[in-house]
Parts: sequence; structure tokens; C-alpha cells
Amino acid sequence: MDSSTALGMTLFIVLRIYLGIRYSVFCVLFSVFFFLYNATMVKRQMKILADEVEKRFLPYVRMPGRYIGGEINQSKKDLDKCELTVALCFPDVYEIGMSHTGIAILYHILNSIENIAAEKVFAPWADAEEIMRDKGLELFSLESKAAVSSFDIIGFSLTNELCYTNVLNMVDLAGLNIRSGQRSENDPIVIAGGSMANCCEPMAEFIDLFVLGEAEEAILELANLLIDFKKTGKTKKQFLFESAKRFNWCYVQSVDDRKIKKQNAVIEDFENAPVPTKPIVPFVEAVHERVSVEIMRGCPGRCRFCQASYCRRPIRYRSIERIFEIAKESYKSTGFDTVSLLSLSTADYPQLEELVTKLTGYFEDKHVGVSVPSLRVDEQLKLLPKMAKSVRKSGLTIAVEAASEELRQTINKPIKDEHLFEAVEAAYKAGWQKLKLYFMVGLPGEEEEDIARIVELSNELALLRKQISKRPADINVAVSWFVPKAHTPFGWVGQQSRSYFENAKQIILERKKELRARYLNFKFHNIERSLLESVIGRGDGRLCDVIESAWKKGARFDLWDECFDNEIWKAAFAEHGINIEESAAKEFNAEEILPWEHLGGPDKEYLLEHLRQAKITEGK
Repeated sequence: MDSSTALGMTLFIVLRIYLGIRYSVFCVLFSVFFFLYNATMVKRQMKILADEVEKRFLPYVRMPGRYIGGEINQSKKDLDKCELTVALCFPDVYEIGMSHTGIAILYHILNSIENIAAEKVFAPWADAEEIMRDKGLELFSLESKAAVSSFDIIGFSLTNELCYTNVLNMVDLAGLNIRSGQRSENDPIVIAGGSMANCCEPMAEFIDLFVLGEAEEAILELANLLIDFKKTGKTKKQFLFESAKRFNWCYVQSVDDRKIKKQNAVIEDFENAPVPTKPIVPFVEAVHERVSVEIMRGCPGRCRFCQASYCRRPIRYRSIERIFEIAKESYKSTGFDTVSLLSLSTADYPQLEELVTKLTGYFEDKHVGVSVPSLRVDEQLKLLPKMAKSVRKSGLTIAVEAASEELRQTINKPIKDEHLFEAVEAAYKAGWQKLKLYFMVGLPGEEEEDIARIVELSNELALLRKQISKRPADINVAVSWFVPKAHTPFGWVGQQSRSYFENAKQIILERKKELRARYLNFKFHNIERSLLESVIGRGDGRLCDVIESAWKKGARFDLWDECFDNEIWKAAFAEHGINIEESAAKEFNAEEILPWEHLGGPDKEYLLEHLRQAKITEGK
């Protein structure tokens, strides 16, 4: 081999080695780039299903108005031009969700930001779900008919323990894995808030992130953080980790140390907190079609069974001027014929009479009434006669809770009978003809005579109207079964058994028969559902498997009488070796760590002191 040939061979070998290295480096760099691209939150392309919805879905459902969108005052943006998209999901039907104040507020706040779009999503009823599954149609938003899986955030409002199977069903209909740990980096972030977030361990395997407390400011902080993370190419996992560490009102099960207690988010400036003054006017009649104005947050009462009274603090009021402006603007944009003043205890608003007078002065000639719900029975209830011309008098609702004064002291609702009778008599004189009373059975310290007294007290209040007219009042009496709630003094107390409640129901009906009180109409809550609420509301992470099993067996719309199937739940609990009644009756020891202890709410010792003041046993 001559020198030139040898040189050529050497150069060829060197070039092969060089190109091989370059190719290997290229392959490595390409692989790294491909991995980073797929592991990073990238801008989503929205999947619009409008044609499919119009042609393959709407003609076949019984109530298409639930799914068509396009309502007056809706917000619809170009989703592909927004930096963040949010599907606001409510785990019940349209008519219920459209009456939910929290969803309306979040919808208004998010859509007020130019680069953020929020759209509504409600749980499809049984007929709609069947069509969607048969035709392979994904869950979609109302405004743009966009696939829910295309959104950056899927947000749920958890209002009750028995809406959980609907949450799982909606996530599944969106084409996503119901377990958060099995969803991919490119799947939407599933968050949840609402009152049940404060006892959310039974749902923690399905939700990426929980917002504890009031969401008006929290949702914007999360939205801005996510937008920043998307711009800098960070992952969903990094976002969840940073959210849990940065925000003390944010709970991420996979990140947070449960020994460190989270706190509820609180709106300090309630006076100027965002309020939708152009509420959406629904196409299908909603449960509450009215202008709803929240006049205060929190409750000065401390009923020992009420979770909201302990978790929604401090007490804050809106000014009369601000309330008036909200009501006036909302009326002009909707035409609703009722203005409802919302709060946990409207009678505790310090200037209630002045507020109603001002609203009446503006709305009376427009034939718009004022609704004053959540009234306490005390001296302030006597304001009703003065407000008689403006307040709707279709029926007066009073939550008495316990029929005896002694039991009311135990539950820390110190209503005196003389004030109750004075208030009801004044209401009859002012024109109220019907009365609705709320009572609870199974309260700690209750005796059998307390149960019979429910009928006797209701009968006395009905007969009181004979002093004003010739016949007694028609009274609807709603009887619920006591459910111990997390973050309350009674959270340590066990629930009564099914047989106890069934016996109580019989006592009430027999006493009514003895008194021949046909004008009393008793309505009883479902006992099995109340037992479930107790188990799930005070449960831990082991119930995730039970809830998933119940959903797989067909549990849907468990708050609806026509849909609730207790046999499904019994089978689901049995599958995982849990007895429903034993779990509901569980009494927690004062020293043990509670399943909800790390999830906001008042200090443990404060609640235990309230329990001691009730003079009942804390638990064995």
C-alpha cells in the first residue's frame, strides 16, 4: 500500500469515527429535546366538538337546553388565543349548577382577565351520558363546545359528600384517568374547592390540587403561577410542588406533609371583592332564578353541628351602598323579579332594616321583591312586619333545629320559645300564611321526648295563626338526621344508628296522628344518604377505593332520590371490608389525629372546649 493510499484510508477512518460521534451526539440531543418537549406544559390546541354536539348529541337528549350554551351574559372567547383555559365543572345538572353562587363568581373573575378564558361544564344527566358513551363523544364545555380534556385546568366545586361519584364520572367522560397519579404530564390539572375541600382525603387520589377556603384571590394566584410556568417550560409536577409550598391554602396530597396544618384562604376586603353584576340568564329554569347578593361572610353564631360557621371566618359585611349597586346592576342585566340577600345568617346583618328599605324604594314600582332567607329567631326577626310590603311572603322559613330549649343550649343555638312564638305571630299578622320549619334528629344529648316535642311545637305554631284568622297555618316540617361534620365540636361524636332514626320517624308520625294535625306536612331526609354523608365526610384516604368502586358499579347523582341506590354503596363498602353503620357511629378520641386535622379549620383545642361546654361525652 503506497503512502497516498495509506493516508486516504487513515482519513476515511477518522471521518467515520468523527461522523459516528456527531451522529451519536445528535441522537442524544434529539432524545433529550423530545423528552423535555413531552414533559413540559406546552400550549394546547383546543379540540372543538361543536359539529358533533349539534348533529350527534343534541337531537337525542330529552333536555337539550342543558347543553346548548349561548345564554344571555355568557362569556365566550377565542380559546386558542388565551394563555390559560379553565373548565369550571359543577358535579350536578345545569339547573342546580346555574344557581350556585361560587361558580358564578369564579366565572366572572377568570373571564375578567383578558388572557384567561373560563367555560362552564355540568354533569350530563343519565340519558345524555348514555348517548355520549355510545357515540364516543367527550365531555364538552357549554360556550365553545370544547373538549374538557383540551383545557389547562379542570376545576370542580365540591358542595356535598354525595357529589363525588359525579366528579369521577365527569373526569372519565372527559377521557382522562380518574386517578391523578395515572394521568400524564400533558393532561389538564384537576383542582377542586368548595366546602368539602376541608375534609377532602376521600377524594385526594383523584384530584391534583385542592383550594381550601375562599377562592376569589386564590384562583388568580394559581392561574398566574401556571401561566408563568407554561412560559418557562416547567412541568405540571413542578407546578404542583411549587403551589403546595408557596400557598398555605393549597393542598397537594403527593407533596404536603400532613403534620403541617394548612390554612383557609380568606378575602380580607370583602367590600370590594369581585361580584358578577351581569349574571347568566339560564335557558332551562334554574332552582333559583333571582338576583343573589351576598351581604356578609361568616356567621356570629357557633352552632356546634355547623361546619360553615367554624370554617368561614372572620365575619365581614358589605356596605348598604355596595349591596344596592350590585342589586341594581344585576337586575338591569337580567330582569329577574327577586333580589335575594345571601349569607349564613342574614338576620345578623347590622343594618338589615335600612338595607331592605333602600332596596324597596328602588324596586317596589318595578314589581321586584326582596327575599330575606336565613333568618334567626330572635329580636331581629321582629323586623319582618316592618318589611312586609317588600319581602316575599310565599313562605317563612325558620331553622329551629331542636324542639326543646335545653337541647338548643347543647347545640349552642339558644332560641327561646317565647321569642319563637312572638316572631311567628308577628309574621302571621304581617301576612305570612305558610311556615317551613327545619329540625334535626339524633343530636347529641337528645331524649325521646325531644323527638315528640318536634310535633307538639310545630302544632302550637300552626294553631297560633287561629288568633289572626279562622284556621291554623299550613306548616311544612323538614326533618334531617344529624350528621357529625369535620371541623366542628360535634365532629368527635358518633352518629345514631339507622334503627334509631327509623324509630324517631315513627314517633313523629304517631304523635302527629294523635294530635290530628293534618295541616302539618312532615318530610324526612333519606336515612341511608345521611349515614353515607357521615362516613365520607369524616373519612380518610381509604375511602378513595370505596368511592371508585361505587362509581364503577353505577353510582351517579346520589343526591337525587330517583338515582340513589344504597345497594351499590353497601356492595362497594363491603368489597373493601368497611361497615357503613359502624363507621358512621365512630367516636373519635380527643387525642387521636383526625383525618381532616391538617385541612384548615379552627384549632383543635378550641373545638374541644366547645364540645366540653356542650356537656356530652367526647368519645371513648
